[in-house]
Amino acid sequence: MRTRELFAPTLRQISGEVELASHRLLLRAGFVRQLAAGMYSLLPLGLRVVRKIENIVREEMDAAGAQELFLPALHPLELWEKTGRAQYWGDELMKLKDRTGRPFCLGGTHEEVITQLASEVKSYRELPFTLYQIQTKFRDDPRPRGGLIRVREFTMKDAYSFDRDVPGLDSSYETMVEAYHKIMQRVGLPYHVVDASGGGIGGWDTREFELPTEAGESHYLRCDSCGYAATPEVAQCKAEIEPPTEEEQALERVDTPDRRTIEEVTEFLGVPPKKLVKTLIYEADGRVVAALVRGDRDLSEDKLQLALGAKKLEMAEAATIERVSSAPVGFAGPVGLKEAEILADNELRGERNFITGGNEADLHLRNVNFGRDFEVKDWADLRNGEAGDLCPGCGEPLRAYRGIELAHVFKLGTIYSEPLEAHFLDEDGERKPMVMGCYGLGTTRMMAAVVERFNDDAGIIWPMAVAPYEAVIILLNHDDEEHRAIAEQLYVELQQDGFEVLLEDRPERAGVKFKDADLIGIPGQIVVGRLAGEGKVEVRRRGGESRTVPVGEAGGTLRELLSSNLPA
Repeated sequence: MRTRELFAPTLRQISGEVELASHRLLLRAGFVRQLAAGMYSLLPLGLRVVRKIENIVREEMDAAGAQELFLPALHPLELWEKTGRAQYWGDELMKLKDRTGRPFCLGGTHEEVITQLASEVKSYRELPFTLYQIQTKFRDDPRPRGGLIRVREFTMKDAYSFDRDVPGLDSSYETMVEAYHKIMQRVGLPYHVVDASGGGIGGWDTREFELPTEAGESHYLRCDSCGYAATPEVAQCKAEIEPPTEEEQALERVDTPDRRTIEEVTEFLGVPPKKLVKTLIYEADGRVVAALVRGDRDLSEDKLQLALGAKKLEMAEAATIERVSSAPVGFAGPVGLKEAEILADNELRGERNFITGGNEADLHLRNVNFGRDFEVKDWADLRNGEAGDLCPGCGEPLRAYRGIELAHVFKLGTIYSEPLEAHFLDEDGERKPMVMGCYGLGTTRMMAAVVERFNDDAGIIWPMAVAPYEAVIILLNHDDEEHRAIAEQLYVELQQDGFEVLLEDRPERAGVKFKDADLIGIPGQIVVGRLAGEGKVEVRRRGGESRTVPVGEAGGTLRELLSSNLPA
């Protein structure tokens, strides 16, 4: 490709509202253009990068035994209603109607559609199998930001495994996890594997592949000693329980007029938040439960649901809270609570004389104690993890990280196959639901993540594996016939040697050509400049080593400098 023919409009200035390096550089270098909030066009250079990422993904998926297909982006809404996800996703699910009034949605993910397709399987003899696609997804994110990091329309590879039983799922899952390791390594991104919540997809044993970067929106905790990592809502917290040193004090009623929040109550009473115990009322599979955590901690709904063994968990409505506590929202407490089983976080076991809601309007109780004032049905790890908590593996303190989520894998079990009736006839003649796994990877987001990781003040520095072109020949003097002939000769020879080459042949000043070459970030650069008359050219690795060599040695030198996938 010649730059005179390439559609890659570079920009010198970008709006100050653009925060992330990847967003700024992909716009400036002519890889993407914004159409509307959270919607981007991939220009030729951007599409070349995404196609290379997709090819790596395809090769590893195919090597792992997965089969590619292509599913519709437009879904009948009733499929999502059968699984209950239409209500769960709410406004994030983009909905529309056809001319007959039938409701549809644009797929934010494809569990329902792939499960309906897999329901054609009838016998255990047809299992297991894994299907995948690379498809556009749509999510009406209210706050798209960061360029391709958080958008309303994006491209994702999603794969789904179907097995007879959980041991089969375990095997399929590990096969996909290993494929993801290979993908990340081939692209060249550093990453952490992080235990995570199933969120809007569901399931268990879910893991995220995270690029550690302060520019990311994900938050997770990691032990730098043994490598254990998890998002706060699923991080295992080792409770350091010390024997109580306080004597139990007499229970006191304290008026707290219109003080509902932890901040309001602690300020009013002049106590630290850790002295309070929060009482959070939920409904779990139709029963009411009260979860207790320390006032300076956040409850993990994932852990609470796991502790209860509940299929469905949601915050109780105001009417339910008022019924079981006899008080308006904000004043519930465990003492005298009606119709609710109480679970408490392990961290509270050694606490005495704490403050809780008083189950009356504008009332809190001081010097509340376990056993004497109320009973706990179960103790469990219920709180979000925090930096400084001890690693459950080796006991070292956990460190807080931010990252960009590159991929996410889930064990789904039968949460989709049961409502959508994706059954098979097992060897014993019994009809059973297929056991599923789900494996997602954002291909357009991965392009942005690569740029976020590999850049400098001059522009992007692409790893070889995903660079739009492997080398650019920079012809400095377009009007010099001898120089132009050398550049043309190199252009032909390098392509014959298997290089993907861009010939910078625009009638522009040398400074413009150098700046654009560094901005676009192609790994190899061959400069045909002032030494060309002596039969020499300069061969560079973008951001790395530079050598001046005879023209005939340019190809070999280039291959040597580009032998590593990653920048120097």
